[in-house]
Amino acid sequence: MGREIKVILIDGYIDDPAALGVPPYISPMIRAVAGAAMDAGADVEYITVDMLRKGRAVPEADVSVLLSGNTVPGKYLRSMPMSLKEIGELVPRLGGWKLIGGSAAGADVARRFDFSIGNDLAASLYDGMTGKEVGERWRTLDEWNRWMLLGAGIVTGHPDFPHPLTVEIETYRGCHRYRSGGCSYCVEPLKGMPLVRSPDDILAEASRLRELGVRNVRVGGQTCIVSYGTRDHAETPRPEPDAVAELFGGLHDLDFRTLHVDNANPAVIASFPEESEAVLRTLVGCCTSGNVLALGMESADPAVIAANNLNSSPAQVLDAVRMVNAVGGERGENGLPRLLPGLNIICGLDGETAETYRLNMEFLRTVRDEGLSLRRINIRQVLPVRREFATGVDRRRFKRFKDEVREGIDRVMLGRVAPYGTVLGGVWAELRDGNTTFGRQTGSYPLLVGIPYPLDLETEYDVYVTGWGYRSLTGVTYPFEINRMPMSAVEALPGIGKKRAANIVRNRPFKDLDDLDRVLGDRTVTDGLKDIVVFR
Repeated sequence: MGREIKVILIDGYIDDPAALGVPPYISPMIRAVAGAAMDAGADVEYITVDMLRKGRAVPEADVSVLLSGNTVPGKYLRSMPMSLKEIGELVPRLGGWKLIGGSAAGADVARRFDFSIGNDLAASLYDGMTGKEVGERWRTLDEWNRWMLLGAGIVTGHPDFPHPLTVEIETYRGCHRYRSGGCSYCVEPLKGMPLVRSPDDILAEASRLRELGVRNVRVGGQTCIVSYGTRDHAETPRPEPDAVAELFGGLHDLDFRTLHVDNANPAVIASFPEESEAVLRTLVGCCTSGNVLALGMESADPAVIAANNLNSSPAQVLDAVRMVNAVGGERGENGLPRLLPGLNIICGLDGETAETYRLNMEFLRTVRDEGLSLRRINIRQVLPVRREFATGVDRRRFKRFKDEVREGIDRVMLGRVAPYGTVLGGVWAELRDGNTTFGRQTGSYPLLVGIPYPLDLETEYDVYVTGWGYRSLTGVTYPFEINRMPMSAVEALPGIGKKRAANIVRNRPFKDLDDLDRVLGDRTVTDGLKDIVVFR
């Protein structure tokens, strides 16, 4: 009997439109790769780039596999995808034959690997390990379901396991608009007609993850969750509410702490309002609050929409935003609305002009002025992953537009999503920068919360919202123990400041609000604290 093949699987983190993989997330792609290697009979060791950054040695291996890259670079809180420099320094330390996948596979450094895989790293690895040619192909449905079960166990080796790790579960690949080529910038249409996983197969994977101790999941990896399970093959398909209800009813019964989703096609929601509303009500009823449905508007300019075969008109997007607000606006258990829309805007597409930016801004002002809420406005530059674009991005115009959105829209939206006095439950403290502690709730697109005093990290807090920046919130821990908290924390209370904080600390303990008011001498300030402070 031959020796078992040793595979080292390095998670360099990916950040793609349909897959979050930077901590606290783990992507389904890396789990599929692990499952494929195990299916081929290998012993798999899973390592993250953060482990390597902390000095972890690279073990000897017969096969070394790296998944890394970010096609939609974001601002990261405490980690980031592996840099090309880091990849270059890693290559000499890798044993056996070497494969690289993810968007980093298109970089020059990928030439130093034996195989650079642009499509499905899991399928290519499996073929190589089972004696077939290492080429480019997509996994079959049977392989997909089998590999997700086999590779599930690597989540326990992630540094964020079990909490705040968020594990993404895929429902289907491909795009209903594949016949027309879909949106010009998107690779999903190149994968062809949607290949859909059944509720039973998805629930089998989710059950396995739950058994392992996973607490937070995100149902992603699809172009439109509202279209999940549809039997309609039109480019704008009629939803099948029963299929969505079967899937999410089963996921709800598994009792995950966090259950969120991702993308939806606003044209589907606007074209089939009755069916879409039924789907949205299922998401509201089965998922946890703070959930975000990312809508792909991309551009409000008809010329850009036509030149890039975009899927939705501004009128359809506005209809979808209205419906998601109407169905999901109620606040849930973590202090946030149950379901809100996000909005994706891409700059640099073919046909873009100064008028494009004006129309985009006009659309956002309409949403704002109607009193609607957007949880997240994602503005990014087009990346020529699929092909080159003629227009390119005017840097000054792009920056001016982003600044205008941040100042005139984002802050208003933050105030609507989390008004003054909102208590955000379960904020995980992740990073300290000077005297400020930054944290987030678990979920698809969590709000960044700054607490202006030091707190223990890797600990959960409830936070009382006291203010807003352009992209983040400010708050204090709740309930606030006025007799115990340090002066730096007391100083952060609304209306207090350094002088009053010193007076409070000198005169502690207080037995009640009236006792505190005798020291503050300003009933307006005291009354502003009545919902925040406790006397213990």
